[in-house]
Amino acid sequence: MIQMDSLRKRAFQGLAQFLVALAVLLFLPAWSVRYWQAWVFWFEFSLLVTSITVYLLRNDPGLIERRLKAGPLAEKQKQQKIIQWFANFFFVLLILFPGVDHHFAWSHLVLPAVVVGDVLVALGLGIVFLVFRENSYTSGTIEVSEEQRVVSTGPYCLVRHPMYSGAILLLIGIPVALGSSWGLLVCVPMVGVIVWRLRDEEEYLSKNLPGYVEYCVTTRNRLVPGIY
Repeated sequence: MIQMDSLRKRAFQGLAQFLVALAVLLFLPAWSVRYWQAWVFWFEFSLLVTSITVYLLRNDPGLIERRLKAGPLAEKQKQQKIIQWFANFFFVLLILFPGVDHHFAWSHLVLPAVVVGDVLVALGLGIVFLVFRENSYTSGTIEVSEEQRVVSTGPYCLVRHPMYSGAILLLIGIPVALGSSWGLLVCVPMVGVIVWRLRDEEEYLSKNLPGYVEYCVTTRNRLVPGIY
């Protein structure tokens, strides 16, 4: 039985710590708070993630409980521990680099481009939210619970890993929203790590989740409908 008061406290404490750390990673390398792109991104991201957290606490606290256990130390598989370390490194770099870019004025993205970046961030988080609504078993680690079943409805009827699809849109949108065209270069290894993770995850699920092999046959694409 989930203790809701404790869960809310842990969820909001974790969220607050993450958002503070995010602000530091955005503004410290820029060495300035006069970075309007970062302010817009931070407020947008904070609003959307907080809204998703509030919704899930009300409607699917079990998912929140599972999502709180994440990161390299929480993974049970050695391969996934390694993958998570790489994912964390490149994600931090993706947030840090645009601030450095802003400080030295390497990029000069126009306002419409920045708006497109913010739209991609919102779209990516929106897809992640739809995945959370459709699949309560989207744990922060690669694992299979006793009562877990294959989900093939909603976004899962289009691709096998819609959350990663949304995450890639989010990751591409971040440097653009922050005004950094050079920051897109960091997206390349980050996407590579995501593909590495999902392929390893598929191998694990094929062995441990009944019906997953059949699902892979009927839903052929992993990330992009008709492409991959």
